Amino acid sequence: MADGGRRRRRAFIGSFTAAGGPGVVTAAVAEQGGALTALSSVDGVLDPSYLALSPDGGTLYAVSETADGAVAAYRVKGGAIELTGPPVRVGSGPTHLSLFDGHVLTANYGSGSVTAVPVRPDGRLAHLPSGVLQHTGSGPHDRRQRAAHAHQVQPDPSGRWAVSVDLGTDSVRVCTLADGRPVLRREIALRPGSGPRHLAFHPDGAHAYVVNELTPTVTVCHWDAAAGSLKPLAETPVLPDAPTADAYPSGIVVAPDGRFLWTATRGEDVLSVFAVEAQGERLRLVGTVPCGGHWPRALAVSDGCLYVANERSGNVTWFAVDPETRLPERAGAIDVPAASCVVFD
Repeated sequence: MADGGRRRRRAFIGSFTAAGGPGVVTAAVAEQGGALTALSSVDGVLDPSYLALSPDGGTLYAVSETADGAVAAYRVKGGAIELTGPPVRVGSGPTHLSLFDGHVLTANYGSGSVTAVPVRPDGRLAHLPSGVLQHTGSGPHDRRQRAAHAHQVQPDPSGRWAVSVDLGTDSVRVCTLADGRPVLRREIALRPGSGPRHLAFHPDGAHAYVVNELTPTVTVCHWDAAAGSLKPLAETPVLPDAPTADAYPSGIVVAPDGRFLWTATRGEDVLSVFAVEAQGERLRLVGTVPCGGHWPRALAVSDGCLYVANERSGNVTWFAVDPETRLPERAGAIDVPAASCVVFD
């Protein structure tokens, strides 16, 4: 406990065990400056690459990004976590998960699908999924877009819709749940060959930003929560100069006040800072800074700090953010081999 009986804040870090990662790491978060200190780790699930925390903070969910593909639930107990049961099979190569309408949804990159698994009142998972939405289609990139590759799934700010981003089909799908089954309501096409990877919503609930992996850009979109419809408006490069052949954008986060957003680009190993202008409908690249490691896979914002999970250098770096320019300044790092994401309670 912190002073005054308040529980210390925690961070949970995912990693690739196949590349030497420790599994899921629990870390304490310093009240001043946001520094991370490792408390414990659990390696009972293979390749827990992406994590999501329940609203009450009592249960942590993790994908197992393997060929078989699974999702697991951990009970959170102070500075440690423990599995609540065996992982539940979902689809091949799940890369992302989120909580939606009493279910955990997983985006399965390998099988190109979204799977729904019911969540019990105590936070544990049902033994079997309740439904699967299979994505179909392809794109012009010969190696990366031969089939559907769902890369992310998350609820929209209204909580009415689940939105999945598919790198293989250059599209975003909007769905709901019916009797526990994901049901497609709309599919929105993005530019062919862009390779959309992740989407972040603006706090106004009316705009969304899609970071593209195959062409280093961000697509600015208008989001209509009433209709569950996404409208692409413009596309902005994430780098000031022409990208190298080894430049693959990954993470994207929007500042809580909606005035700026950040992206990460692997290979170039930089963070890009954008000012959000024209009431959310235009991005202006302010600058780039080194990510503090190699192969930045995911970003997170917490209490004014920006955190980066650097997969190949095996560390999580954190940055103090200038309140005016929002340019990050590296403030520290913690070693986590094959780090893949970080979430906060």
